[in-house]
Amino acid sequence: MWKERFKATSFYDFDYTLLRWQLDPLTHLNKEERWVDIPVKLEGGFHIARVQGLGTTVEPGFEVSSESEEEKEAILDHIKDLFQWDKDIEKVHRHFLGTNLEQLFSAHPGTPIVKDFHLYDCLMKVIIHQQLNMKFAYTLSTRFVEKLGSKKDGVWFYPSPETVAETSYDTLRELQFSQRKAEYVIDTSRLIADGELDLQELSEESNEDIMKALVKIRGIGPWTAENWLMFGVGRENLFPKADIGIQNALKFYFGMDKKPTIQQMKSWSENWEPYLSYASLTLWRSIEG
Repeated sequence: MWKERFKATSFYDFDYTLLRWQLDPLTHLNKEERWVDIPVKLEGGFHIARVQGLGTTVEPGFEVSSESEEEKEAILDHIKDLFQWDKDIEKVHRHFLGTNLEQLFSAHPGTPIVKDFHLYDCLMKVIIHQQLNMKFAYTLSTRFVEKLGSKKDGVWFYPSPETVAETSYDTLRELQFSQRKAEYVIDTSRLIADGELDLQELSEESNEDIMKALVKIRGIGPWTAENWLMFGVGRENLFPKADIGIQNALKFYFGMDKKPTIQQMKSWSENWEPYLSYASLTLWRSIEG
C-alpha cells in the first residue's frame, strides 16, 4: 500500500464533503474517523483510494492511500480532480463578503464543490433523481447500482454504460422506475455506449455548449444539465433556479412567507457571479441540517 499527503490551496471543509456524500447510502465512509473510500474506474480496472481528512477547515490536510501500486499516478490525478484542492475557496469567500449572502458564507466557511465520483455516475444519478424527493431518489439510485453495478471490498461501483445499454426497461421497472425514467436512463446509456455521446469530451466544452448538447437528449432538461455541470464537471458558475432546495433555502435565509420567484432569484444573484455554484452549495448546506 502507498500513502501520499496533500494540503489544500486555501481553507477547505472536508467534513462537509463527508456530510454531503453520506446522503448517498452507496458511499463507503466514516464521518467520525474522517475518511471516505473512492471508487476509481480506470481502463486497467477498478481501484479503491481512501482519502483521510487531516487537520482542520482552516489548515486542511489529506492523506490518500491505495493498494494499487501500478496505477498510483492515475489514481492521484483522479483524486485531485475530484476534490479540487487547488481551488482558492478563500478568494470565493472574500467575493461574497459585502453581498446579500455574507451572513450565509460566514456561517459556512470553506464549502467546496462536492463532485460525484465519475462523469457517467453523476449523469445517471441526476437523471434518476430528477423530480423525486431526496429519500426516494436515493432509494432508486441505490437499487440501480445494487442491481447492475459491482462491489469491491465494501465499495460500490456504478455499472458501465455498456451494461446499462443492454438492460431492458422492464428490469428497471421492477426496481420501481417509471417507464419514462427507465427509458431516459437506458437510452442515454446507449448513446454513450455507441459513441454518440462522449462525456469526457463534452466536459471540456463551455457551460453554454454543454447545456445545448445535453438538453437535446430526451429526458435531460436544464435542471439535470446544470446539476451534471456542477456535480459531475465541477463548474463554478451554476445556479439551478428551478431547484426546490435552493428555493427553500432562499425562502428561509431571507425570512419569506413563500418561495421566491425566478425574477427575485435573478435579481439577488446578480453580484454572485462568477461563483454561482458556491452560492448554490452553501444555500443547500444551510438547510441540510
